[in-house]
Amino acid sequence: MPHTARFVIDPEFSVGDVDPRLYGTFVEHMGRCVYTGIHDPGHPTADADGFRGDVAELVRELGTGLVRYPGGNFVSGYHWEDGVGPVADRPRRLDLAWRSIETNRVGTNEFLGWARQLGLDPMMAVNLGTRGIDAARALVEYCNHPGGTAWSDLRVKHGVSDPHGVKLWCLGNEMDGPWQTGHKTATEYGRLAAEAGKAMRQVDPSIELVACGSSNSRMPTFGTWEREVLEQTYDEVDYLSLHAYYEEFDGDRASFLASGAHMDQYIRDVVSTADHVRAVRGAKKHIKLSFDEWNVWYAARFPGERNLETAETPRLIEDTYSVTDAAVVGSLLITLLRNADRVAIACLAQLVNVIAPIRTEPGGASWRQTTFHPFAQAARFATGRVLRTDATGPRIDTPQYGDVSTLDTVVTHDEESGALTVLAVNRDQEQPLRLEAALRGAAAGHRVVEHLVLSDQDPDAVNTEAEPDRVVPRRSSGTHITAEGALAAELPPVSWNVIRLAPQVS
Repeated sequence: MPHTARFVIDPEFSVGDVDPRLYGTFVEHMGRCVYTGIHDPGHPTADADGFRGDVAELVRELGTGLVRYPGGNFVSGYHWEDGVGPVADRPRRLDLAWRSIETNRVGTNEFLGWARQLGLDPMMAVNLGTRGIDAARALVEYCNHPGGTAWSDLRVKHGVSDPHGVKLWCLGNEMDGPWQTGHKTATEYGRLAAEAGKAMRQVDPSIELVACGSSNSRMPTFGTWEREVLEQTYDEVDYLSLHAYYEEFDGDRASFLASGAHMDQYIRDVVSTADHVRAVRGAKKHIKLSFDEWNVWYAARFPGERNLETAETPRLIEDTYSVTDAAVVGSLLITLLRNADRVAIACLAQLVNVIAPIRTEPGGASWRQTTFHPFAQAARFATGRVLRTDATGPRIDTPQYGDVSTLDTVVTHDEESGALTVLAVNRDQEQPLRLEAALRGAAAGHRVVEHLVLSDQDPDAVNTEAEPDRVVPRRSSGTHITAEGALAAELPPVSWNVIRLAPQVS
């Protein structure tokens, strides 16, 4: 008999609203994310601007509503002026971040036009590595000012008469990292970010700003970086960034499947630091978080930037994802939702080819990786309000994170329709897990609409160009409401599950 995990679903007890920007992604000028990823003029489905139609359809299906651009490490050496104006006149540059030749065939106007066509909100980053205040405020003016000034009139001259109206801006990227072009101390960065943000808001007071937090929680300056940066930028910024990537080390799959436990603690630590600064300053506003880089990345396989050969559109970190990876991505999505009271923005890094849910071949096929499915299902169904769920039941001992729950779950409630969505991961590698959820309050009397499960007898199964649908979500039978009014379901080992409930039709 399977182990049993129990919790209560009651819409009266909630964490906060799901910000649609939690389902964001990331397009960086890195590897084949832009060129032969979203943009491939020779592709049979390419539009007049060279953007792939097959990829656009997959992006729509993925359900993302926000895309961060143009980096990432790339932005710290990027001159945005290189990517505007006639394409034939644009310079070819050496990108120091990824040792690549950047052709600048795609730049600000092309990307923002593509995003607008797909209904995506852009999250633009400015270069605070090799550049600073003047370039940042000029880019805001170019993008957002209606006209009648030098930079806005240049945009009009470039064929874009209406302003782009970009509302969300990152003040640099991972400036605590020694690998970053223009790496700075917390004091240096905080001062620059505050002044750049102030100038950007003088151009457009309606924008929102994201300050750089630590590149990851293992940085030696973690915690002190957040405190020092916020002490200087608190009045100017709205969000603080977090970045985290996870992978399996030395066959320790138990810890890998428990990656969400690390992400959860990381979020709590940053919230604590931000609230400490708030208390010391006597400020009223709470800084929210932008988890604008997260994913599974087998970074141990990456040779490092200095060992890369300089090339145009190289194949960089094109990891192929398994069922296990999809379960971990699902668990990380659950963690972000569970912290929806403070995490307002999140970006799966990246969108196409580069550790991405979508893969392509130049001029050829595109397909969904296993990780595509948890993201698309969460974006589609997990909306409304996040409910509090405290599960009891079996636990797993992990070498890295200690004792963790076998069940990782979150529940959302759409108040308008009454729909409930249960997202759940069974972290056990051997045994199925029985889920029992008592339905209380407005949840009582609901019926099961469907139970979709992503699992496989082989937890290392993957999707490929030859077998693009080897791993897909499938309907599970047997999920039901018991005579006692509880939801009952069985979750296979190493599985991602979506259980949808709706009110009974009267």
